[in-house]
Amino acid sequence: MQWETVIGLEIHVQLATKTKIFSGASTAFGATPNTQACAVDLGLPGILPVVNEEAINMAIKFGLGIDAEINKVNVFERKNYFYPDLPKGYQTTQLEKPIVGAGHVDITLADGSTKSIRIHHAHLEEDAGKSLHEDFHGMSGIDLNRAGTPLIEIVTEPDIRNAEEAVAFAKKLHSIVTTLGICDGDMSQGSMRFDVNVSVRPKGQKEFGTRTETKNLNSFKFMEAAILKEVERQIDLIEDGGTVIQETRLYNGDTGEARSMRSKEEANDYRYFPCPDLLPVIIDDSCLEKLQAEMPEMPDAKKARFIADFGLSDYDAEILSADQATANYFEAATRASDDAKLSANWIMGELSKSLNQNSISITESPVTADMLGGLIKRIKDNTISGKIAKEVFEVLWQGECSTADEVIEKKGLKQVTDTGAIEAMIDEVLASNAQQVENYRAAPDDKRGKMIGFFVGQCMKASKGKANPGMVNQILKQKLDG
Repeated sequence: MQWETVIGLEIHVQLATKTKIFSGASTAFGATPNTQACAVDLGLPGILPVVNEEAINMAIKFGLGIDAEINKVNVFERKNYFYPDLPKGYQTTQLEKPIVGAGHVDITLADGSTKSIRIHHAHLEEDAGKSLHEDFHGMSGIDLNRAGTPLIEIVTEPDIRNAEEAVAFAKKLHSIVTTLGICDGDMSQGSMRFDVNVSVRPKGQKEFGTRTETKNLNSFKFMEAAILKEVERQIDLIEDGGTVIQETRLYNGDTGEARSMRSKEEANDYRYFPCPDLLPVIIDDSCLEKLQAEMPEMPDAKKARFIADFGLSDYDAEILSADQATANYFEAATRASDDAKLSANWIMGELSKSLNQNSISITESPVTADMLGGLIKRIKDNTISGKIAKEVFEVLWQGECSTADEVIEKKGLKQVTDTGAIEAMIDEVLASNAQQVENYRAAPDDKRGKMIGFFVGQCMKASKGKANPGMVNQILKQKLDG
C-alpha cells in the first residue's frame, strides 16, 4: 500500500522584548536560576499583569509579514493545567480571539518548485519555566526565569506532506522572524521550538489518520529525523495490524530515540476561560499603519532584488536572502568589492565553511564584509590568484592582519604577472620535461586539453602558486602548439 504523510506544525517563537509579556522582569538569557522571576510571573496573590506593548507590536509585525489577517480585538485567556514549572497553575494565552488570523508562508523546495503553506493563526502567550533534571540526584530543579517570557505560537494548516517540506517551512519561518527582528532565532537557547503533528493515510484517502504530536524540537536536523522516524513507526504499526494512538511524544536528538510522553489533551481538558485580570486588546488603524511603515524588506522581496540588481542565480539569491545577517554581509562585501558574484561565491564557499567548522554565526566572523571585499578586489585585479586568496583569507581569519593588502605585502604573495618572467619559467619547465612535450605534440587535439594540465601544474609549483594562471595557460599553449 502507498502511504501519504500529513504534517502540521506548531511553532513557539520567543519574542525579542527586553522584558516579559506581563511584567517588567528581564528576559535576558543565561542568568542565575530564579533571579528573573517576579511576583507577577509567579502569580502571587494580589498581583495584576500588564500587557507588554512591544510584544503586541511584534506579533502584529509577524502577521503583516505573512500577509495575515490582524484581529483588531483579541482576548487573553487562562489555560489551566498543573506542571512543576508553572507555579500559577495556568498559562495566560489566547484561544478564541488570537492576534493573528489566517495567512501563508511560501517555501522553495530542492527541485526549485514552490508551495504555499497556510497559517491557521498565531497567538500570544507566556512561556512556562524550565525543569532541570541533571545533577540533582534523583530530584528535579525548577528554574522560573523563563516564566512569563513572551511567545507567539504559530499554528499551520495540515498542508505539509514530508520532512523536506517541513524543514523548508521551518527555515523560511526562521528567516521571516529574524528579518523582522522579533526573534533572535537562536534555537540552542530555545528561541524557536517546533511541535510536529504527524499522521499517515492511504494515498487517495481524504480523511486524516490519527495524529501524534512530537514536542519541543529545537533544530532543523532533529525535526527532520523525528518526522522520518514517526512516519516509519506509524506505517509499520498499521501494516502490522496495530492502531495509532493520539498521543504526545518526545524525540531525543542525541540518541535518535523517540518515546511516548502522555495521551494527547483536548481543549476542554484545559478549561479555558477569559482572563479576568486583562482587558481585551484593541488594535486601531493608526497602529497598523505605523507598524506597516516600519516593516523591513522581507526575504522574498530581497531575493527578487538580489536576482534583478546583482544578476544572482535563483539558488544563490535564495541562500543569501534567507538570513538577515547574511544578506547584510553580502551587500556590504559587494559594495567593497564591486563584484556580487565573487562575493556570493566566497560567502557561500570559504566563509561558510570556516563558520561551520568553528560553529559560529556570520555576525561573529573574524573576517568582516569589508575585509572580504578587499580580498576579492585583489583577485579581480590579478594581484593574487584564487588559490593564493585562500591563504590570504586564512591569515585574515586567524587575525594576524586586518586587510588583504597587509597580508599580501607581509607574506610576499603578490602574483607574478610579468610576461618575461613567466616565459622564462615556462621555458625551464618545458626543457625539464622534454618527453612530456613530445607526447603532447604527438597527441590528437582532443587529448591535448587534459595533457596541458601537467605543464600548468609544474609551472604553478615552480612559481610557488604566484604565477597568474591565465597567463601561464595562454603562454604554455602558444609554446606547445607553436
